[in-house]
Amino acid sequence: MSRQAKMRSAFRRSASPPTTPLRYNASMLILGIETSCDETAAGIVADGRRMLTNVVASQADIHARYGGVVPEVASRHHIEAMLPVVRAALLEAKCRPSDLDAIAVTAGPGLAGSLLVGLNTAKALAYGWSRPLIAVNHLEGHLYANWLVEDARPELPAIVLIVSGGHSEIILAEDHGSYRLMGRTRDDAAGEAFDKAARVLGLGFPGGPAIERAARDAGPKPPRLPRAWLGDSSDFSFSGLKTAVARVAQESSAPVADIAAGFQTAVIDVLVKKTVRAARETGARCVLLSGGVAANGPLRQALREAASPIPVWVPPPVLCTDNGAMIAVAAHFRAEAGAAGLNLDVRASWPIAG
Repeated sequence: MSRQAKMRSAFRRSASPPTTPLRYNASMLILGIETSCDETAAGIVADGRRMLTNVVASQADIHARYGGVVPEVASRHHIEAMLPVVRAALLEAKCRPSDLDAIAVTAGPGLAGSLLVGLNTAKALAYGWSRPLIAVNHLEGHLYANWLVEDARPELPAIVLIVSGGHSEIILAEDHGSYRLMGRTRDDAAGEAFDKAARVLGLGFPGGPAIERAARDAGPKPPRLPRAWLGDSSDFSFSGLKTAVARVAQESSAPVADIAAGFQTAVIDVLVKKTVRAARETGARCVLLSGGVAANGPLRQALREAASPIPVWVPPPVLCTDNGAMIAVAAHFRAEAGAAGLNLDVRASWPIAG
């Protein structure tokens, strides 16, 4: 049997990586890899708080021509960008593979094909560099992006609002790794609703930034669009709002900017009120806003104002969208649970809490 065949056979049999054991320490240097959707990202973080580098290769312009992310296209571009992104992260951080304490990777949730590119890259690096491999939940990564906010000291328990293209959830983070689901979307996620509303209004993709830009030119009285309060539930529903946008766009003479503003206000109103109510009911010490929609300026401002005096932490916009640094931070707080094996597989659906 050839040397290469023997290595492949050992790789298949291995339940844990043939790497150095994972020894947790507070100053761990971790490389985080993220490919859950259409960003190819790698970041290096020290001690769970100090970001040395955060390299992201975005595919937004590629998918804009289709009006949304095409999974197969995303996977192919991840393959092309993955190794250059990892190399750039190491160069920018002035790190060698031997400097790393562990390699972290998003194992889910997300697009299966995209996840596979990042996961297989991380497995290969862990094997080749003899470094432990840590599996990270993508949503937990978004939560921990708040630990990279300069001067922020998030305290637990905290209420976490995760809002992105595929997720809208309110989570109670009772402790590191201990989460309770308070509410989730029953249909469209907030980011998905932004994308669909922008498409109806002819504003392009991605919808979040396009809606926010258009809304800045709105008049003093944009149309009031419906809110799905769902009684006392902390769940969300944005499908009816999306339908209302389409109807107003077809049946009224309201300017696009006004409709965009009405839509944005309706989404923010529901997100903020349900999040603040959950924070007060649970006695949370702070509110953590995360996910791609967290880059929305009016949402950030409205949540801070409504939650006062409860502190609200929000990452800078570059850390709201998918990135590798947030995966490295999450891995830092997950490291004590131990390393994953090379038989690790992707989980396209992976709830952060039950």
